[in-house]
Amino acid sequence: MTGMLRLCAALAALAAPLAASAASYEFLAAPQTNLNRIYRLDKGTGEVGACQYGLKEGTIGVTICYPPGEGASAQTPSDYALISSRHEQEAGVFRVDLRGGSVAICYVYNESVVCTPPGK
Repeated sequence: MTGMLRLCAALAALAAPLAASAASYEFLAAPQTNLNRIYRLDKGTGEVGACQYGLKEGTIGVTICYPPGEGASAQTPSDYALISSRHEQEAGVFRVDLRGGSVAICYVYNESVVCTPPGK
């Protein structure tokens, strides 16, 4: 039985980093009411991307994703979150640094997600 307990403990130790990494993203829909876009945030690095539904003839549709562009790539490691403005015509979201207190506005521009320089 001791061997079985060791095996379970080893499996739990291996699974812990996977569980931690699975919770490292946050998703938030754009506040614009006629836009089917969702933003994806890496909560540890602040990297922001976005995806939305698109039509493609002869299919049920496609997922169109926009990679991180200027200002939306990985930032200084911290604790980041996304916040919606609640403005129904706003297509962007706010990326906030919960530790440092800075705020940037992120939106899709020229086929990528861009963010303004962080401010306080």
